[in-house]
Amino acid sequence: MGWWWRLYWGLVVVIMMEVGGGHAEGVGGVTYDGRSLIINGKRKILFSGSIHYPRSTPQMWPSLIAKAKKGGLDVIQTYVFWNLHEPQPGQYDFKGRYDLVRFIKNIQAQGMYVCLRIGPFIEAEWNYGGFPFWLHDVPGIVYRSDNEPFKFYMQNFTTKIVNLMKSEGLYASQGGPIILSQIENEYQNIEAAFHKKGPPYVRWAAKMAVGLKTSVPWVMCKQTDAPDLVINTCNGFTCGETFRGPNSPNKPSLWTENWTSYYQVYGTKPYTRSAEDIAFHVALFIARNGSYVNYYMYHGGTNFGRKSSAYIITAYYDQAPLDEYGLIRQPKWGHLKELHAAIKLCSTTLLHGVRRSFSLGEKQEAIVFEEREGSCAAFLINNDTHNNATVQFRNISFKLLPKSISILPNCKKITFNTAQVNTKYNNRIITPVQTFGSANSWKEFNDVIVNFGDTSLKSKRLLEQTSTTKDKSDYLWYTLRFQHNLPCTKPILHVESLAHVARAFLNNIYIGSANGRFRQGFSMDIPIMLNKGMNNISILSVIVGLKGSGAYLERRVTGLTTVEIQCNKKVLYDFKNYKWGYKVGLLGEELKIYKKTKLGDAVWSKNRISTNQILTWYKIFFNAPKGNDPVALNLSSMGKGETWVNGQSIGRYWISFHDSEGKPSQIMYHVPRSFLKASGNLLVLLEESGGNPLQISLNTVSITNA
Repeated sequence: MGWWWRLYWGLVVVIMMEVGGGHAEGVGGVTYDGRSLIINGKRKILFSGSIHYPRSTPQMWPSLIAKAKKGGLDVIQTYVFWNLHEPQPGQYDFKGRYDLVRFIKNIQAQGMYVCLRIGPFIEAEWNYGGFPFWLHDVPGIVYRSDNEPFKFYMQNFTTKIVNLMKSEGLYASQGGPIILSQIENEYQNIEAAFHKKGPPYVRWAAKMAVGLKTSVPWVMCKQTDAPDLVINTCNGFTCGETFRGPNSPNKPSLWTENWTSYYQVYGTKPYTRSAEDIAFHVALFIARNGSYVNYYMYHGGTNFGRKSSAYIITAYYDQAPLDEYGLIRQPKWGHLKELHAAIKLCSTTLLHGVRRSFSLGEKQEAIVFEEREGSCAAFLINNDTHNNATVQFRNISFKLLPKSISILPNCKKITFNTAQVNTKYNNRIITPVQTFGSANSWKEFNDVIVNFGDTSLKSKRLLEQTSTTKDKSDYLWYTLRFQHNLPCTKPILHVESLAHVARAFLNNIYIGSANGRFRQGFSMDIPIMLNKGMNNISILSVIVGLKGSGAYLERRVTGLTTVEIQCNKKVLYDFKNYKWGYKVGLLGEELKIYKKTKLGDAVWSKNRISTNQILTWYKIFFNAPKGNDPVALNLSSMGKGETWVNGQSIGRYWISFHDSEGKPSQIMYHVPRSFLKASGNLLVLLEESGGNPLQISLNTVSITNA
């Protein structure tokens, strides 16, 4: 290498250190150039996988990380979940599933790197996009804009996390595993909505993050106007085709979210992305100078409790290479492992060689990397989605499968083809180990229907739901009483709502319900029989997660917007500006009867339970299955509600919401082994809409080759 070439690269490194690309302080330094991240002075091609620590358990973390490493990954990428860690201003929680430091040290112990996506807006199909709801009540706040109240709290939390990482020595410059951090998240999707308040916020966020002196690079995903101090990255299915590249020649091409599947909402089927398609686009991205690919998700896990955003099911990215239970999903895991190995065989050439591309046919292309001393690597691409192609490359004939990329680490022999899957498929095996069919073993508690006279909170208008509940519960009772003295033979209760479900009661009698769909409000019209004189209407409004994306989240409205009694399509009574009573949550929630220590605070039935009852709590005790296989409850006989095991919520269920084929979106619900004792485990279900707990079963989950 000539003196001028060594001088050039020396200047590049110095420049990158000056602009905040990472300061290589001793062992573990991280910087970058226009080709890749540079760790300990060496360029790296890195494969990464998203695993979110609160969507699994500390007991699962070592196994998940080990399987990721065995699958050829170098990095574990995770968001940081603000609403978990700061549930109230200045009050922090890093215990149990929220122990971020323990999670990162688990990764470090297995010799892997970490990409820490602080956000602190994360979206992630997580409740309120990761924001703690108390932000909503900060005077004058406008989220994710050039707004002083928001910037104050965002900087506060970001600084808290960075200082926590520093105090534990977890940044690469300290000998730790964190090599990359992220500020904000896909902001350009909404930046225009903030007009002149958008671009200054981007610049402020970048400057604030870099000013925290982590000595590792910062990224902004899907942010083409990311300032020079921050690397703009790609998210999506096909970044090898869609990413225009970094906005500076001094920044590397990074893919922070390669979606291995997609999130699923109630009322829809799961989305399955093939191993072949994922591999094709990874190979294409690397061939086009990419050097970091993160799989979102590598393990999706479980949305325990009430943590999912609006309409998102409890299982998250179950179609990932590691499924919800942490089991390997084949052929996705094995095919990608082979891809990683093939690329690593020629990584030095890819990182230091000269790249050129040329046509091999109408829909065929070669991308070749060559070093001065003769090392060579090639990607032979067939973009024809239906037909094989035979091409000549370096005087050798190669047959290319349809829509595929062949990798030749030495430009002579195909080591890997993205469309040729050698890994066998495996199947998930659900084995019932216990049924709960004995009516005498169950006990039930019927929650109360709240009437106007039961409420202490009153208002002469319909209140917005989440401003009232503060996200302490999915449930808000709206109730009123009125004198009926107008003639009408066939009255109709008409309700319009921006919540997700409404259940209506007239004079303590259940009269009907309705629900919306993802990103859609709803209305319901119920024929009713009114008493002459006083009548009481109670409507239970239900939220299934707060919206977690979009601009101006602080302005989003939920709850009932119209309540009328109509007669012959004319409004008989309009209750929009009427005196309403309100109660947040259900009595069982308030009493916390899902906890063993609180069971005595409710009067449970002593006789056989009833089934298909609304607003009913059920409890039973059971023993854990023997062995170490994951455990799941089959709730296919239930309607809608939430489930607890030994006081810990395993998430919401909504079996009665069917997809286009009339099937539930999810029936199996993960019970982590760490939630269980050998015997005497307490199972509690809150059933909103009517189900049959006698048909619930406890199962183990395993995999087997086809």
